[in-house]
Amino acid sequence: MVSDAQALPKVSAYILKHNTNFSPIHLHKSIFIANFAAKKNTMELYPQLILDALATVRYPGTGKNIVEMKMVDDDMRIAGLSVSFTLIFDKPTDPFMKSVVKAAEAAIHAYASKDAEVEIKTRALQAPRPDLPDLLPGVKNIIAVSSGKGGVGKSTVAVNLAVALARMGMKVGLLDCDIFGPSVPKMLQMEDARPYSENIDGRDLIVPEEKYGVKVLSIGFFVNPDQGIMWRGGMASNALKQLIGDANWGDLDYFILDTPPGTSDIHLTLVQTIPITGAVIVSTPQQVALADARKGIDMYKQEKINVPILGLVENMAWFTPAQHPEERYFLFGKEGVKELAEQMKLPLLAQIPVVQDICESGDNGIPAATNPASITGQAFLQLAAKIVTETDKRRATLPPTQIVGLKKQAD
Repeated sequence: MVSDAQALPKVSAYILKHNTNFSPIHLHKSIFIANFAAKKNTMELYPQLILDALATVRYPGTGKNIVEMKMVDDDMRIAGLSVSFTLIFDKPTDPFMKSVVKAAEAAIHAYASKDAEVEIKTRALQAPRPDLPDLLPGVKNIIAVSSGKGGVGKSTVAVNLAVALARMGMKVGLLDCDIFGPSVPKMLQMEDARPYSENIDGRDLIVPEEKYGVKVLSIGFFVNPDQGIMWRGGMASNALKQLIGDANWGDLDYFILDTPPGTSDIHLTLVQTIPITGAVIVSTPQQVALADARKGIDMYKQEKINVPILGLVENMAWFTPAQHPEERYFLFGKEGVKELAEQMKLPLLAQIPVVQDICESGDNGIPAATNPASITGQAFLQLAAKIVTETDKRRATLPPTQIVGLKKQAD
């Protein structure tokens, strides 16, 4: 540390040599700053100094620092320039855990000592999310409803399939996996639903909403329906994992996944998180939709993913006026999906016609499958029965689906 006796002669010589207009007040102030900086770099650590440094770290989105949020455990240990302590988080899956730990270490180096050796441990108040096979222990069959292209009625098929299975006496769950464009709340007239959580075995689990005998969750229940969701892939995938693993789905015969169109991060997250029993591919008969349906089929059939295809659904197969059910008008081509199924040697599960009431029922939140007397209601009940048959056949003839372990490729 620099003393006044050491500093004054040197600074005075500098002033005389350069004719610097420098008052004694300025001189002593400069010496004080130099002394404080030197002292800061050599001072011993003590608990309050560490807490003061940590008080500069704010937990994202709260406006509060980690000290006032009581995130700093009382296990702090200090030995010379070494300090160790634990940060407490609510959940082991806290998305800000790594960034908060990094910020805490940087704060100690900035405000306590740049030479400090910092060890920060973490612990969570809640029990960790269980690994497989305990993630969804009560779920027997997981069915992914997919399409290569948007606008082919995939969500309509997924919602009505879930309702039809429930009408058959099955215990059914429906997860809206389309994080960026959730449709299920509108299609089930559940836009005002706000699920709550309950503590089960030390974990706060989301309680799915229920409609028409189906347990339902969607990201649409948690966000403003009029605002677009602008999340990167990692954040969307984490949200999806929470809807799967941090929810109380209970015992289900069928867990229906309404996946987003295309082949994306969400699909990879699904196959890396849960063992999908089988996939159902939805397409319209027109060639531009069929081209993308092939890509969806290929994704599930890839060696690393290896999810069995239960079959194909031809949606909007033809237009039938409700007053003239015997008439058929092929608006989008004729039997394109049927031909694709034959080429790919896959079952054609159903051909769903376009009838005015299916559009109205979707907008009104009353799925067509709730009316078994209607043309489309009958079609969806037949689809559900075929799904049960194909699922039983798949379980009897093929080994259980394995979780996919995809390694990151080097850039």
